[in-house]
Amino acid sequence: MGRADERRARQRGGRRAAPRNRTSEQAEPEITAEGGTTTVVESPAAEGATRAERRRAAAKKPGKPGKPGNGAPGKPAKGRIRRLFTWKKMLGAFFTVCLLGIGGFIALYMMVSVPEGNALAQTQSNVYKYSDGSVLARKGTVNREIVDLSKVPKDVQHTFVAAENKTFYSDSGIDLRGMARGLYNTARGRGTQGGSTITQQYVKNYYLSQDQTVTRKLKELVISLKVDREKTKDEILAGYINTSYYGRGAYGIQAAAQAYYGVDAEKLSVQQGAYLAALLQAPSQYDWAVAGPVGKKLVKARWNYVLDNMVGQNWLDKTKRDAMKFPIPKAPKAASGLEGQKGYLVELANTQLENQLMKSQGVTRSEAEALVVDQGWTITLNIDPKKQTKLEAAVKSQLTSKLDGKKRKVDNNVQAGAVSVDPKTGKILALYGGVDYYKHYTNNATRADYQPASTFKPIILASALDRDAKTQDGKDINANTIYDGTSGRAVKGSDIAFSPPNEDDADYGNITVQTAMNKSVNSVFAQMGVDVGMKNVLKTADDLGLDTESLQAVPAMTLGSMGASPLEMASVYATLDNHGQKVTPTILASAEKTGRKVDLPDPIGEQVISREAADQVTSVLTGVVDDGTAKVSVAQNPLRKGQQVAGKTGTSDSNKSAWFTGYTPDLVTSVGLFGEAKKNGAQVSLTGATGLISGTGRINGGGYPAQIWAAYTFGVTKKAKFDLDTKLGAAVKPSETPTPSLTPSETPSETPSSTPTKSATPSQTPSQTPSSTPTKSPSPTTSAPSTPAESPTDGTTDNPLDPANEQ
Repeated sequence: MGRADERRARQRGGRRAAPRNRTSEQAEPEITAEGGTTTVVESPAAEGATRAERRRAAAKKPGKPGKPGNGAPGKPAKGRIRRLFTWKKMLGAFFTVCLLGIGGFIALYMMVSVPEGNALAQTQSNVYKYSDGSVLARKGTVNREIVDLSKVPKDVQHTFVAAENKTFYSDSGIDLRGMARGLYNTARGRGTQGGSTITQQYVKNYYLSQDQTVTRKLKELVISLKVDREKTKDEILAGYINTSYYGRGAYGIQAAAQAYYGVDAEKLSVQQGAYLAALLQAPSQYDWAVAGPVGKKLVKARWNYVLDNMVGQNWLDKTKRDAMKFPIPKAPKAASGLEGQKGYLVELANTQLENQLMKSQGVTRSEAEALVVDQGWTITLNIDPKKQTKLEAAVKSQLTSKLDGKKRKVDNNVQAGAVSVDPKTGKILALYGGVDYYKHYTNNATRADYQPASTFKPIILASALDRDAKTQDGKDINANTIYDGTSGRAVKGSDIAFSPPNEDDADYGNITVQTAMNKSVNSVFAQMGVDVGMKNVLKTADDLGLDTESLQAVPAMTLGSMGASPLEMASVYATLDNHGQKVTPTILASAEKTGRKVDLPDPIGEQVISREAADQVTSVLTGVVDDGTAKVSVAQNPLRKGQQVAGKTGTSDSNKSAWFTGYTPDLVTSVGLFGEAKKNGAQVSLTGATGLISGTGRINGGGYPAQIWAAYTFGVTKKAKFDLDTKLGAAVKPSETPTPSLTPSETPSETPSSTPTKSATPSQTPSQTPSSTPTKSPSPTTSAPSTPAESPTDGTTDNPLDPANEQ
């Protein structure tokens, strides 16, 4: 029967004949038993029923008892969720979302046009204020000179492409994967994490802002595509290198070439161009003149990365590349309007604001600088104008007025730095960065390339007290513990042979820790550091505020052989003054821009060492002032009006630096003097400066640094005494300690100059003396095995810093 016959049969109400060649669809008749009688029920399929008829017939089939209409026995019906999420529906939804996304992007592409360039229009002056609201400085002059790309050597052009975007000449102006990652991180509040092409960075610099928002990123994507179509690659590259910020107040490659190498852009070498290209990643951190050891290491690695990429792109011959040496930039010059101390204060304020934006917004250092420098901020500093004036006057009266470079060449090499901090609030109240920001660009208050020397010793004692450390013979370490102060004595228990001499190679014999601190005895604290464990000492140093990222836990560190800044040492001593609660000094009081206020972290942090440990260190350090290396300059200073003072002097190897960091209950100030060659910035000796010191002319921490400290501090603080939770140390016993020594047989002939009989035993605490002056405890130290004194006295063998980093 044909299809026409079938249709006519259905119209007549007849049954549809079974279709030809469809034998597989025929079904056997169903047989049911009813009361013993067999009934044959014909299946509609057997008669060629329609699909609808077959479905109705299937619905009438008996199911499991109690569950009619289930279809085949034991087969459950589809769930509602299963019916909703079929693969067809999900695939359809996916394609719908894709189409909507494409449509939305097309609409966005049509709506967003390339705006007028606004980089110059967005550059505004920042206003900096003292803590009392008076204006410190206004900074907003743009150092920029646009140059044609033809004025930039082709090889130098390639350095920027190799550094930022190797596919620049072939891509469409965007990096989709990098952009997607950036959008995701921005939406999650994580800021950007790279991935931008040169075109995108140019668009952000010239057409848009540095705001980290999804809207700005979408605009950046669209405008980048359009700019790539409308402009040539050379035009885009020229725009990029002319709008980028290179640090030192330089916008654009021409200003950067002058700022770093004193040449025009057309005179740049490939090596210099590679440095400038590397610099864009973090201008301030990578500026060779102010970078620390880590920054210098990173920028060198980035410089090598740029040149290696150029070789990989066949833009540079490998033989020429292998012969290239890192081009150290020239010393920087300050921008106008920041004379005197203003530039140093503004520089630190900018740096700390950038640090906060990096932390809160997840931006890179380069992006943070672009957000801060000349962007219309009103920044209020914690600097007290009266204290600032006093500190500047103290440096002038006690030091700079006595320098005469025409009479003595060494006087040209003397640099001073100081930071003054409120230990209860963490506010930086005054700062001295150098003679003048115009004359000396490097901030001496924040530079960390000179050794802090013996000002590190209190950190060793703090670590010992906080950890309940013991000597090699099992005695508790505290202010009254006896050590062998023999100069050049081999340190016992060290894996590295170390035999440090004392200053002037003086021998002190068996002395207490208090006396050792008063007289800054190297041999005692070298042994104490090993007793505590150098890794523990390093951890305590980090907790107190010293940057220990690049340091190694070696015995030479006990002599303060690492680099540190006056700002870092002020942080360490402020934490001790604050009874062990961490103090992170800040110069920022507030930072606002167009109604937006940046949330600043609390300078006062958690308890990093116990109060008992911190207070005992403070008690011991009062002895340094009243009966030690700072006695003449501080304790006997005529300006002192009863203020109780704790502090420590320091004089580094070869007299390249001299320190005094001291504090009263309400003020901590760290003063450092640094020998820096005027010609090339190398570290040189201070010996002979001013021509007023008799003998060798060595500049000690107890000299000019302590004098500057006293002239400033005693002019701005009131009489006050420490609130100490300790029964040990010089602050809790009479300075004369008339009680005779319990161990006269051991000490009189050995230590006539150190007078250990006076400082070993507190007169009012006889119950503590047995542990503080045991007659047998010195013997293990005295009888330490003889070790060849292989370590040089300057500590260079165990210096935790690479000697190549010293300038």
